[in-house]
Amino acid sequence: MSEQGRLFGTELRRVRISAGISLDKLSELVHYSKGYLSKVETGHKRPSPELARVCDSKLGAGGTLSELVPLPPSGAPRSEEDGEVWLMGSDRDDTSRWPTVNRRGLLTVGAMSAVSPATFLGSASAMEERSLETFWSMFGQFRELGQTANHAVVLPALVAHTHTLGELADNATARNRDEILVLGSRYAEYTGWMAQEAGEERTALRWTERAADMAEAAGEHDLVNYTRVRRALFALYRNDARRTVELAQQARDGRIPPRIRALALQREAQGHALAGDYDSCMRVLDHAREAYEVASSDTALALGSTNLADPVAMVTGWCLHDLGRPGEAIPVLDREIQRVPVRASRSRARYGVRRALAHAAEGNVEHACALTERILDTVDAIESATVTTDLRRLRHTLVRFRDNPAVKELTPRLTQSLRARL
Repeated sequence: MSEQGRLFGTELRRVRISAGISLDKLSELVHYSKGYLSKVETGHKRPSPELARVCDSKLGAGGTLSELVPLPPSGAPRSEEDGEVWLMGSDRDDTSRWPTVNRRGLLTVGAMSAVSPATFLGSASAMEERSLETFWSMFGQFRELGQTANHAVVLPALVAHTHTLGELADNATARNRDEILVLGSRYAEYTGWMAQEAGEERTALRWTERAADMAEAAGEHDLVNYTRVRRALFALYRNDARRTVELAQQARDGRIPPRIRALALQREAQGHALAGDYDSCMRVLDHAREAYEVASSDTALALGSTNLADPVAMVTGWCLHDLGRPGEAIPVLDREIQRVPVRASRSRARYGVRRALAHAAEGNVEHACALTERILDTVDAIESATVTTDLRRLRHTLVRFRDNPAVKELTPRLTQSLRARL
């Protein structure tokens, strides 16, 4: 066992005894077996970050245990494989290409791209405005489609439409150019989100940067800050708490719109939660709530999710789980998931898996399995890389209860779902 493991075991035993808690009692509190906890204390078993966080919470250790077990980095983003068809040609920058698109995908792009860039060359202002109306309408439809459809269905058309808007802006009249660029930036930002859902981090970052460039060209400088919020999300899923907090704090520097400030604060809170810093997390969430109260209610171009009735409440539930407080997270997640529209399948899957994870961590094993069984078909349909991250955590948690009949029944189905995304 490593020196780190021995140090953690010694500190866990010291804190436990100081709190007057037996190994039997600690086992009941944290839902790990007494035998496993004993081996952790003696340095014969490696402690997990999840164990460290929940022990911190139940023993009131103030984060000292979590500090001894840093989070391991998550897997690197998938590489781009040879033999794939590239969209829009290879003579443009990397955002003009989307890997894992087959020839059927290219046909889909052709069918869904309602307007060809050539149509607009030299067109009058009135034609541009009518085209803008069409693209505005389609953007709302794409966001709805992205909630229910696999990324492979949505991405090719998003890529094509974003390039169409870019070429339209190049040839637009001065009157309409900025509005076209702003709309193009929103398409590019949403393309980046769908790329992240596909597990393509590098491609997602390029599209997010493309969105910022288009917005900057239109004189809308705030999207540069939002790019940092998106980068913070990548850091969060890499289990890099320090970088998550750092990027989120950079994103809220200076004068920015309340919504971007609220999104940055939420991400910062998640970073603090990952680091086991309860006080900082709760303080930042309070600031996020204040920012949302003054943010515009216009969702036509709203950045971030528009499917959560109370985004700060949902993120609070998320953070409480990461802080090793699943019992506190459960009522929040149970309540907020009921407020997510039924049509928002992607959001319901993301927070539904997190809800099941909290119940499993709290020892509500049968209920966690029932919740998971209920949403696995949706999880399989959307194939979200971010949801899959929590699904793997859920499987890891349920392994502790492998003899439970509900776990035995769920395991083959859960394993099949995860193998489908390898």
